[in-house]
Amino acid sequence: MTVIDILLVTYLIFRLLKLIRGTRAWRVVGGVTVLIAAFILSDFFGLRTLHWILQEATTLAPVALAILFLPELRQAMEGFARLGLWPDRFMTEKDALGGDALEEIVAASAEMAELRTGALIVIERVSQLDDIVENGIPVHAQVTAALLCAIFNDGSPLHDGAVIIRRGQILAAACRLPLSDNREIDSHFHMRHRAGIGVSEQSDCVALVVSEERGQLSAAIEGKVTKLSGVKELREFLSRELRGGLSQKSRRRRKTVEPLP
Repeated sequence: MTVIDILLVTYLIFRLLKLIRGTRAWRVVGGVTVLIAAFILSDFFGLRTLHWILQEATTLAPVALAILFLPELRQAMEGFARLGLWPDRFMTEKDALGGDALEEIVAASAEMAELRTGALIVIERVSQLDDIVENGIPVHAQVTAALLCAIFNDGSPLHDGAVIIRRGQILAAACRLPLSDNREIDSHFHMRHRAGIGVSEQSDCVALVVSEERGQLSAAIEGKVTKLSGVKELREFLSRELRGGLSQKSRRRRKTVEPLP
């Protein structure tokens, strides 16, 4: 049992360090380490006043750390739910992305990439993004390629922001997303990509990004970005992440879209 206990604690520490690596929280951990070292050294060298101040400060440490690490703690709790134990196993293919919504998203993404139209599409999986939906403009319409392209058209008042999709329905548009503060993000990624990465860090969603400059298709999951080379790869990626792969029925009814150059 002792070995199991040690392994569990080691795993939890590893997950925590992996979670905060390269973020603002990593710098907070550095500051806390310095304070702990100062507390120990002040006692060792007999610096009573400094030691007393640091000792009194430690009584507020749990509350202060909870406030400082609030976003990371939320992400960690949601991360444990994505370990494959539950509730993903209770979701059906329809729950993740119902009907023909996947094909509509693929068609819209291909068209916007070809026209160099920037877009940010966030697709829920298990966690619901109600707080983000509330800061956008309600849509509550079935996902269609025409509607997505119309929303992200430069002349649309809704193009500046993200679209949130839940079970084949566009809940809201022009939504503001949290920006990632991960310092290891590629410098070529701008605000749209940082927003997609940021929301994927705080939720188990899939954030699909269409670059306005290069027409590049990318997808962010759990703070990691995957560049997609074309429509075929996009379809396979979304099918794998949202529907567990293409079913025979989906293959028969999917639309033919020319791959991106």
